[in-house]
Amino acid sequence: MTTVPSAAASPADQGVGPLLRAWREQRRLSQLELALRADSSARHISFVETGRSRPSEEMVLRLAEHLDVPVRERNALLLAAGYAPRFPETPLDDPALGAVREGIERLIQGYEPYPALVFDAAYHVVAANRGIMMLLDGIPESLLQPPLNTMRLTLHPKGLAPRIRNLREWRGHLLEQMRRQIALRRSESLRALYEEVAAYPVTVSGTEDRLEEPESVPYFALPMRIEHEGRTLSFISSTSTFNTPMDVTVSELAIETFLPADPATAKYLHALLP
Repeated sequence: MTTVPSAAASPADQGVGPLLRAWREQRRLSQLELALRADSSARHISFVETGRSRPSEEMVLRLAEHLDVPVRERNALLLAAGYAPRFPETPLDDPALGAVREGIERLIQGYEPYPALVFDAAYHVVAANRGIMMLLDGIPESLLQPPLNTMRLTLHPKGLAPRIRNLREWRGHLLEQMRRQIALRRSESLRALYEEVAAYPVTVSGTEDRLEEPESVPYFALPMRIEHEGRTLSFISSTSTFNTPMDVTVSELAIETFLPADPATAKYLHALLP
């Protein structure tokens, strides 16, 4: 698995230098490349990483921006450099985030009858529309207890996995997505979730990749092909995040929408969820 900076390898009490070096190495940038991007010098970057120079608060944030450090970890960098955290972490149910909650609810409801959901950095489902709930029909109650987790729901052998016609491909796509997130975020809980779902047995449906498509469709991205009430539905997924978030909670929200990959799927959903 891809190695990532960890709190154990680079504790904050060693100062901000080791943390910045770990992020730079993770991004595979030289000190010179980072210096050019951040309008600094390789010498200054070296001094910061070795603790010979204490970066200003502005420099910490500038380096974090060019290293694509997640918002939560930017707070950790600021603390390690001796500064106060810059980005608040507001609970999603806080009145201050009322506009965010209303916005995402309107967005996913407006996407109906097509499935759409919102999840956080741990893949816990924050909101879901009728299209998603339709796909979850028949899932055991044990998997539907809050907090719902989209990876568990999809890959668990008692979840959606037995219904996914191209399970091996879709599972590989999801696990690779998680590996990219692990490389981006220093999260032990995300590592634990990955190890859990990657260990689920892969029970492939006898119909996988053997039934003919009702019509030839030129897919432009890997579809999720899933059975629902005797029909095979095909979806292309797209994930989006908030642009330039200033709050940790908001920065970790992702909106996933499922676009029908063929006319038959679109027609079926419009008839089922008018």
